[in-house]
Amino acid sequence: MSFVIITDSATDMAPEIIKEFDLHVIPTPVVIDGKDYFDRETIQTDEFYQILRSDQHEISTYHINEAMFYSHFEPYAKRGDEVVYVCFSTGIAGTYNAANLAKRDLLEKYPDFDLTIIDSKCASMGFGLVVYLALLMQRNGADKQTVIDGIEFHKNHMEHLVTVETLRYLLKGGRISKTSAIAGGLLDIKPLIEVNDDGALVAFEKVRGRKRSLERLIDLVGERGKDLENQVMAIVHGDCEETMLAVKKELEERYHPKAIKTNMIGCAIGAHTGPGVIGIIFMDEESPYKKWYVDSL
Repeated sequence: MSFVIITDSATDMAPEIIKEFDLHVIPTPVVIDGKDYFDRETIQTDEFYQILRSDQHEISTYHINEAMFYSHFEPYAKRGDEVVYVCFSTGIAGTYNAANLAKRDLLEKYPDFDLTIIDSKCASMGFGLVVYLALLMQRNGADKQTVIDGIEFHKNHMEHLVTVETLRYLLKGGRISKTSAIAGGLLDIKPLIEVNDDGALVAFEKVRGRKRSLERLIDLVGERGKDLENQVMAIVHGDCEETMLAVKKELEERYHPKAIKTNMIGCAIGAHTGPGVIGIIFMDEESPYKKWYVDSL
């Protein structure tokens, strides 16, 4: 029996973290031309963006369903492991509810199965960082309840700041109206998007031009962030590595964080934000749990 932390691929978790911790990442599904694929398992992220950019395919997503969760959770139930699963925000997808339905069914067969399911209220590497910090805490000797308390704190103080290169994919996903998309395109308006307290993606500001939108995101990190020099931050991008590296350099020079993790946004979110999206993730409060991990960053 052991205590295990698992998550899903909507974390857009950096590959080196997955490898370092041998992390179990449940793949999220994406449908391309009527065929199911699984993020970073049967379709890789660079391949996905090639398909997305071609504009010749029907692409949709759905959340991990109850049956999928059951198959991923059951090996732990059989071994009698204690499991903490940190999942995609309920404000964006139905992942949390599906996971709990699978848990209900598993408890009928394995009544002693200790499974804690946590709604991260975060997206992409927002909950990727929550999971990463939990893994560091666990490795450095924190007990299960302390790890769970840390997860709750970090998820409640994780900031997500996002801008897109094109409004087209937000329009296709019903996130903005056709009128807003047309007007925004004509005026080169870039919405700034955040994950709110309910875990939903919302636009909170509009700026004109790609360069200004990126500059504004970087400024907001300084306005909202706390104790940045003791943080691990993240930058996620939609197949625009050059832009990501420029943003990373600016963040390092201005705020001197302990580390910045980077990765491409996967299928679960990328299908709805499109190529060119940039997201910066950091915390808006000093963590009382940093003693468990800060020296490991």
